[in-house]
Amino acid sequence: MKLARLGPLGAETPAVLHRGVYYDLSALTATIDGDFLESGGIDRVRAALGSLPELADADSLRVGSPIARPSAVICIGQNYAAHARESGSEPPTNPIIFLKTPNTVVGANDGVTIPRGSSKTDWEVELGVVIGTRASYLDSPADSRAHIAGYVVANDVSERSFQMELSGGQWSKGKSAPGFSPLGPWLVTTDEVDAQSLGLRSWVNGEPRQNSSTADMIFTVDHLVWDLSQYLTLEPGDVILTGTPQGVAFGGLFPYLREGDVVEIEIDGLGRQRQVFTAWSA
Repeated sequence: MKLARLGPLGAETPAVLHRGVYYDLSALTATIDGDFLESGGIDRVRAALGSLPELADADSLRVGSPIARPSAVICIGQNYAAHARESGSEPPTNPIIFLKTPNTVVGANDGVTIPRGSSKTDWEVELGVVIGTRASYLDSPADSRAHIAGYVVANDVSERSFQMELSGGQWSKGKSAPGFSPLGPWLVTTDEVDAQSLGLRSWVNGEPRQNSSTADMIFTVDHLVWDLSQYLTLEPGDVILTGTPQGVAFGGLFPYLREGDVVEIEIDGLGRQRQVFTAWSA
């Protein structure tokens, strides 16, 4: 299933896309969030298919993040070997973890503001993993799948000078500006996704940038969920961004983003995003 939240910021309607038509989930839930996932919301939606009302004018509505504000956005750095090398590093032997603040989460096509003082704002197409049930101290990667609700397209927007030069040794300073985590358009449930066999791509102003596959991940999704659970508790609705492949501006082959640039990203079966980047103003 493809779950979505459509409508104005702060007043999104929960919906399911079924056979090309959006259906209104308001009778089942006020939103799609951790409480909805933990309480069996996906099963309730599946059982209600065929009796839900169509969402009027769905195609004209803003596409919000398919998961309402999570308690955590947990990111994995350098999880593709070629991206690690373009960043000047050898591939890691253990997952590199950093955090983005939850208020970075926006809709798939919402505009993104280049931060004040930024000269190195960058794009990163990534597979996002949405946690469905609490995960802590999992025994093995084989246990991870039972704790995953589904997957989303994510753009891990980054400001590289804040991240690398002014960071004080921790990357989150360059990752947490408003709008730096566009998610969606959908949360696609696990039954429809082979997480380790997905093509992912990005473009800037229509020109190709990234083109890779989640098969090239160093650490698989199941390994990441298991590994993270050894150090923190993953809550329902939390989002894990699993790393980006080569082809970002930080690699030196492409310019950083400027006002008016358009970034598009997509992942097979999970949908496509489009952001227009604008300059900061008071």
